[in-house]
Amino acid sequence: MPTPTTDTRSTRPARHRPGLVLTALLFCQLMLVLDVTVVNIALPQIHDTLGFTSEGLAWVLNAYTVTFGGLLLLGGRAGDIVGRRRVFVTGVALFGVASLVGGLAPAPGWLLGARAVQGLGAALASPSALALISTNFAGGPERTRALGLWGAVSGSAATLGLIVGGVLTHVASWRWVLFINVPITVAVLVLTPLFVREAERSPGRFDLPGALTSTTGMGALAFGLINAASAGWGDRVTSIAIGVAVVSLALFALAESRAPQPITPLHLLRDPLRLRSYAAMLVVGASMGGMFYFLTQFLQEVLGFGPLQAGLAFLPVSLVLVVSAQRTAALLPKTGPAIPTAIGALAVTAGLLWLGRLDETSGYFPGVAVPLVLFGIGAGLIYVPSTVGATARVAATESGAASGMLNTTSQLGTALGLAALVTVAGTAARHAAAHPVAGLSAQAQAQHAAAYGFTRAFLAAAMLGVVLLVISLIGGFRPVRPTDRAY
Repeated sequence: MPTPTTDTRSTRPARHRPGLVLTALLFCQLMLVLDVTVVNIALPQIHDTLGFTSEGLAWVLNAYTVTFGGLLLLGGRAGDIVGRRRVFVTGVALFGVASLVGGLAPAPGWLLGARAVQGLGAALASPSALALISTNFAGGPERTRALGLWGAVSGSAATLGLIVGGVLTHVASWRWVLFINVPITVAVLVLTPLFVREAERSPGRFDLPGALTSTTGMGALAFGLINAASAGWGDRVTSIAIGVAVVSLALFALAESRAPQPITPLHLLRDPLRLRSYAAMLVVGASMGGMFYFLTQFLQEVLGFGPLQAGLAFLPVSLVLVVSAQRTAALLPKTGPAIPTAIGALAVTAGLLWLGRLDETSGYFPGVAVPLVLFGIGAGLIYVPSTVGATARVAATESGAASGMLNTTSQLGTALGLAALVTVAGTAARHAAAHPVAGLSAQAQAQHAAAYGFTRAFLAAAMLGVVLLVISLIGGFRPVRPTDRAY
């Protein structure tokens, strides 16, 4: 592993307290990931208040996801060159201001613009936050614990977003799902200059061709995948977006192979441990994104839960995931990444298969609660090894790029999985509607068709768990070598 960055007066704050450093970085990550899902349950209120069309309402989510996923590689490399703490603070400030503007939005355009700027801020802040953990925590148990908490927060924030969104929407209004970010932003901006140590910069200039092609390619891919979820894979806009993405990403790979200082050094992908970590995050992002999306609808449309009930229903997965991630972080130096990832893949697959058995007569316990516990255990076992593997054996000057790639694979996995699983659910629901069950009322038949579509999507997502299991076994169960101990 490369030698950690040497502390200097220019890079180390006068007061360096690891607990406060980790608090600032984790609160930021919690806020950024939480905003992917926090508005989900508030969408009906947003629709009624601002007068969104049904098609436009989806972009309250997508405006954030597209800019976040499309700009992550650029954000990660910007931190390496300009300074990670500086880029981190800039991203957090942008995110906070955009949250305030979005919460005050008087019209749909204001809210969508604010959500897009939130995505830009998140793309700048998230990879720099992860890279700053390597700068501020020495290799060994200290960094293992920090990365374990990072994995726990990253994995549980999406479910926590559903809970927070349900509570705030029920108690106050949809505007508070954005206002809640403002005090968190202020706290992070106060703590960071005082306690977070800056990393050494990577000298040089921006790889402009790489920045343009990666941003265009990732943004077009995220847009195309999201549009496919609503308009279908045969839609002309979807085809154009995917075509632009393929061409742009091919040009990106060509540019990176020739650039003296690439925005994403391609040699990072030659490390088998890192490549498996990226692949694992891609697959778990796809399965988790689909699970949350469909289960939220199942609880409200089929079981009749209200927003607050639906949000609180996800509490078990959040609690279990945090405990699972911490246990995994403690065991990882002894077991290596393959064993916990394989066990996690089995737990995730079991949970999704269980959800695939739901129908309109199912109750919350055990039909929903037990699979959520299994999913939480599995996600905790997967997130920590993937986070550690992605940032292991990376030079200090390239940790931002490696972190950006990790976040990018997770975001794109969510978009890809959702697009594919929405197609599965829609096809299955239409099939069930075309073959009605004798004796059911129109409302009961509609619930039956919806439940059938959701469960087919859960079963398709379970196949992703099998793919994840194969990925975890590719490297074998070798002991961890000293050179692997980025943790």
